[in-house]
Amino acid sequence: MGEIENAKVAAVFEQYPLHIQEKLFFLRKLILDTAAEADGVESVEETLKWGEPSYVTKKGSTIRIGWKNAAPKRYALYFNCNTKLVETFREIYHDSFKFEGNRAIVFDEADVLVVDELKQCILATLTYHTRKHLPMLGL
Repeated sequence: MGEIENAKVAAVFEQYPLHIQEKLFFLRKLILDTAAEADGVESVEETLKWGEPSYVTKKGSTIRIGWKNAAPKRYALYFNCNTKLVETFREIYHDSFKFEGNRAIVFDEADVLVVDELKQCILATLTYHTRKHLPMLGL
């Protein structure tokens, strides 16, 4: 998976409760692994946006991962709400995930993640600008 090179991102991860860190590190690994396996994704920048670890590609839309004190048993993948991403994910994967509006896939800490479907959502996000014109984002 690799160490976190951005000290500010690392500091945010360290602020999360240990059991949530584990969950978010898994999502981080899934994002980075999916990017490494994807055609057309040259690199991923790991940075902070809205105070949360974020992953940006040249031809994609930003993915953020996070946890909030207000919902301590939940964590999420956040997407740009001005895209068709969550709308499309909801239509295709309505039985696999819980959604928050048009901006997030949310998980309870006890959830078993459906990795293949989640990787498809991540890939669609990392390559969004090359597929936004396709029906159902090409999924």
